[in-house]
Amino acid sequence: MTEAPARKVLLVDDDAAVREALAQTLDLADLEPLTVGSFIEAKDHIGPDFPGVVLSDIRMPGRDGFFLLDHAHKVDPDLPVILLTGEGDIPMAVRAMDRGAFGFLEKPCASKDMLAVLERALHTRQLILENRRLKAQLEAGDPAARLIFGTSAASHALRDRVRQVARTNAEVLITGSPGAGISKVAEVVHLTSAQSRLSFVKRSAAGLTPEALADAVQEAQGGSLFIDEIGSLPRETQFALAEVVETKTDLRVIVGSTQNLEKAVESGAFNGDLFYRLDVMRIHSPSLAERPEDIPVMFRKYVAQASEQAGLTAPEITSEVIADLMSRDWPGNARALMSEAMRFVLGVEGAKDQPDQDGDLGLAEQMARVERSLLATALRRHDGQASAAARSLKLPRKTFYDKLTRYGLKPEDFRHG
Repeated sequence: MTEAPARKVLLVDDDAAVREALAQTLDLADLEPLTVGSFIEAKDHIGPDFPGVVLSDIRMPGRDGFFLLDHAHKVDPDLPVILLTGEGDIPMAVRAMDRGAFGFLEKPCASKDMLAVLERALHTRQLILENRRLKAQLEAGDPAARLIFGTSAASHALRDRVRQVARTNAEVLITGSPGAGISKVAEVVHLTSAQSRLSFVKRSAAGLTPEALADAVQEAQGGSLFIDEIGSLPRETQFALAEVVETKTDLRVIVGSTQNLEKAVESGAFNGDLFYRLDVMRIHSPSLAERPEDIPVMFRKYVAQASEQAGLTAPEITSEVIADLMSRDWPGNARALMSEAMRFVLGVEGAKDQPDQDGDLGLAEQMARVERSLLATALRRHDGQASAAARSLKLPRKTFYDKLTRYGLKPEDFRHG
């Protein structure tokens, strides 16, 4: 069943008689007026999902219509706001439109003129909300949109390339600098492919024996096998993998590398036949240096994830925090930015000076490692006194003891002497 178009009009005017007259006009036009007398009352109705538009007087005691317009666009930049005034002139109209008003009307105005503007605004709002619904539905079924963060041209190109590659069943080589999310891109290729409901098996190339490769191939049958840092694959396993690629029938092989494999082939360090078999569909995962405009977007996403994981309220990300992030080099790329977000949520100082030593650990594992360290530090500082340690971390005692149990920590082990 199709959802009814948005027909609500939030009517804001401090003059009760004017409100009543305008509300009657809206009722007669089959619109649904919500009448309020001030910004304070209006703001509770304004939200990103408000199924209608705003019609507001400009001249009101306290917060005026321009303040309401600015507030509405902070909450939802696409919410149509139409301003009314009894003292309108050209400069005020220009000011209203410059600040993003959908329309400007002078009181008293003819009902047909007001309704014509409202109908256009409501139609615009209906299209905006419908586009958002469709986008949300698309992204819910589109792992590339859901899991690869960023609004830069490089990020859009990466998502498009992942979708293109995922439609094939060919071998995939994913390249990028350390920490650029190669393994994540590999998983998104799998999740976007026809094999998404089957196994995604990940192995590190270093030390992978032919026997271990055979086990991984068996485990990944029907799905995808991802081998990270393929340039470190032992020589005898390179020959075994070449045979797997040549004879496979129901398996997708994806490999990742931060090395220059062409040079490795030239030097004889990597099997040329295997390289050309693997380099069928290539994806480059860009570094943060290649898409610096994505740093704020990605940091906010990682902070939200880290806060949820830790069960904490996300700290405010101020303009100063963003400026600091943008001023720094990120040789560790997305992995380092993820670690920074985790430390930011936990309030760990000195994050800039700490090298990223978390390898390929995911966010949950990194959070667990830091949380255990904070618990142990609190116990050590308070001589194993659990109550005092819990208070210092602002945790309820039961929560604190639950966490100690989870990480195998015993207060008595931290008592001096």
